[in-house]
Amino acid sequence: MKKPRLFAVLPTMLTLGNAVCGFGAITFAAKVGPTATYGNELFIAGLLIFAAMICDMLDGSAARWTNQVSDFGGQLDSLCDAISFGIAPAFLMIQFTNHSNIKYQAFQPIFSYPDRLLWVISALFLICALLRLARFNVETDEEDAHDSFSGLPSPAAAGLVASFPIALSGLRGLARETESQEIAVWLIPAAIISLPLFTFVVACLMVSRIRYPHVFTKLFSGLRSRRHLILLVFSIMTILLVPEMAIPLVFLYFAFKPPIHALGLDILERRKTKKAGA
Repeated sequence: MKKPRLFAVLPTMLTLGNAVCGFGAITFAAKVGPTATYGNELFIAGLLIFAAMICDMLDGSAARWTNQVSDFGGQLDSLCDAISFGIAPAFLMIQFTNHSNIKYQAFQPIFSYPDRLLWVISALFLICALLRLARFNVETDEEDAHDSFSGLPSPAAAGLVASFPIALSGLRGLARETESQEIAVWLIPAAIISLPLFTFVVACLMVSRIRYPHVFTKLFSGLRSRRHLILLVFSIMTILLVPEMAIPLVFLYFAFKPPIHALGLDILERRKTKKAGA
């Protein structure tokens, strides 16, 4: 008689914790309104998306360490990811941009996004996140080495969006300091205007075929390379020079370095082809 499989308690609880954090991010972001001008709702929403990322990083590893990898866990993980890394960041981007336009009118330049355009960008982000998750399920099996991804991982895209409300909280404190007000006057509107643009670009990168490294696996695999050293130095310099924008800049580096590198290789290859043909 076939024995029933044990319920993978730890991996499942971590996966469900991912969904709970994503739902919490949505509810906190939804609290923002005309009477919540000085609240920290968006900051908390951003932190909850990062908490969901931690749960997502740990559940797969916990399943492999306990030898409890299953199709059920994989499907549940994707459903929870759709909430935390699809719906939550898409909604957070709309709330952040609209709310910040009102809250920081003194810093805001002439340009502001139409509400319909913000909705289209957030809907595109959600669609691309769902496509990315579905493609990952179809193309990945249990024997996969888990050392790289095809396309920007949805948690990284969500983390980039979530990092901006967190950074803005630090910039708000910077604006209160007399000697730093000029920096804040420039950085605050730049952050508000750039987030929808970055959201659109990372949405496209999620469904691309550009290879991205699996950071969590490489950090704990014991393997180190020159790329790890460069990323470490970049992170330290960013934290020292612009601590308020350190998290967004690190995520931007991770998201945009592979496509820029791929574009550079493509240009070099075309030049070699032209020279060979000449």
